[in-house]
Formats: sequence, structure tokens, C-alpha cells
Amino acid sequence: MPQFRVGNAPCSWGSLEFEGTKGESIGYAQMLDELAATGYTGTELGDWGYMPTEPARLGEELARRGLVMLGAFVPVAMKHREAHAAGIANAVKTARLLAAVARDPKPFLVLADENGTVPGRTLNAGRVTPAMGLSGSEWRVFAEGANAVGRAVAAETGLATVLHHHCAGYVETPEEIARFLDLTDPGAINLVFDTGHYAYGSGGADVIAGLDRFRERIRYVHFKDCEPEVARRAREQGWDYFEALRHGVFCELGKGCVDFPAVLRRLRDTGYSGYTLVEQDVLPGMGAPKESARRNREYLRTIEHFFHS
Repeated sequence: MPQFRVGNAPCSWGSLEFEGTKGESIGYAQMLDELAATGYTGTELGDWGYMPTEPARLGEELARRGLVMLGAFVPVAMKHREAHAAGIANAVKTARLLAAVARDPKPFLVLADENGTVPGRTLNAGRVTPAMGLSGSEWRVFAEGANAVGRAVAAETGLATVLHHHCAGYVETPEEIARFLDLTDPGAINLVFDTGHYAYGSGGADVIAGLDRFRERIRYVHFKDCEPEVARRAREQGWDYFEALRHGVFCELGKGCVDFPAVLRRLRDTGYSGYTLVEQDVLPGMGAPKESARRNREYLRTIEHFFHS
């Protein structure tokens, strides 16, 4: 019987990759201490430089707390061919650090669009229309970049790459996820399925339907909830992505619209054996991350029998 293994990530403590969201941040040592204390056994890396980048020291920090490194989020503006070379170099640099501290399971290079940098996509996160998407030629360039990142990471480090569909980027809606997967090589890149970004980015579509639709390419799962009333207000009042974050569109697990017992049943039925990573994206200074992490872990303990039954 597969274990139900749960990690958490620096973004739940306010360490986000977006420029303009930097504030009074919680240091990595406190974050890792609190992550371990609240019942998680894995973490992601966070922004480059947030945690130590010297492999021996990073390995020591993880081992001292009994933590596994699960992955690292690397944004690349793949729409722009001229961004590909630097994006590949950054991804390989990050993947080398991951590989140096890898245990079981091996971490993923989590590739994403450079979310939050295109005004139209950022303003319309959660309600994008097909007209706001990439053209056919732009999709081809985007996919070429993603394939190139995945192949370079595998060749240099042996690690697998997954694409993080994400609000305020060019792969947000179910149809955009499907287009991306159709255009990319499953030998180079697959998908991390994020329950909260799927719920918000799809306009409230059934998360289970998304898991079923993309099951052949899902290699990793992020657990995030979505508060439907905040999502509704964001759409009606025209909030951008960051305003929706400030209002708590990604709420604590079990308090939003994602049916996590059903998600766990579907992961069980499809034989998923990897980690689930809790992410509750908050801006620096928002809320009480340690207590939210504790409540999220306690909630998962109350439902994890759905994964085993």
C-alpha cells in the first residue's frame, strides 16, 4: 500500500517568486523548523538563494530536520525565444543543486511561465478568455522552450521536469493545459497538477475532471484550496491576481471548493505514489503561516483514510 506523504513549501510562508511581493520575509531556518514541527516531511527549494545553495550545507539543513527535497519552481518566459537560453541555464543550475541533495523520491524541476509579468494575464487571472491566449506560432515557441528545458535538465542531472499550470501565466485554463501537453514531449516534460490553480484558473471547473483528463501526464501533485466567494468577487470586481491573493483566494485546505476526499480517492485509484505538496500562497506578512500549516496538516490527517481505503 503506498504511503500518503505530505510536504509543504516556502510559498506558504510568504516566499513568492514575484517581483514586487518581497516584504518582511521569514528566514529559511525558521520556515524549515516550522514546516517540520507541523508534521511535514518534504519541502521545495523556494527562490534561488532563499535556502543555502551550497549542496553540503543544504543537505545538512534538510537531514537535521528529517526532510526530503521535493522540487524547485523555475519561471521562464517561454513565449520569447530569446529567453530560452538563460532559462535553460537557470533550470540546469537549479536542478544540479536538487540532484546533489536528492533522496527518495527524486525531486522535480518545476517549470513555469514567468507568471505575473504580462499585464493582461495578471489582470484577468481566473477569468481569461481564448482571445487572451497565445497564437499558434507563440505556442510552438513556448513548447519548444519547455521541451528544451526538460531535455537539458534530464541530460545534466537525471531529474524529471514538470510544468506548473498557474494563474497569471499563459498555461492557466484547462484548454491551455491541454494545448501545452499536446505540443510537448512526455519524454521531456510532464505536469504537476495544482488543485487550487486549476479550480481558480478554470472558473470553478471540477478538479476531479481535471485529474482524469490529464492523468497520463501528471507526475506530481500540489494541494491548494480555492475560496469560491473570493473567486466570485475577484471576477465581478476585476481584481488582478495579486489582489485576489491578498483577499485569500487560496484559503486553508478544506475551507474552499476543492473536494479533497475525492481527490485522494482518485489519486489512490490511479496508483499515485508520490508526495502531495501543500501550498497556500500568501504574500509576505499575511496570516500566521505556522498555524495555517498545522491546520492544513491536521485536516489532511482527518481525510487521508480516503487514500488508503
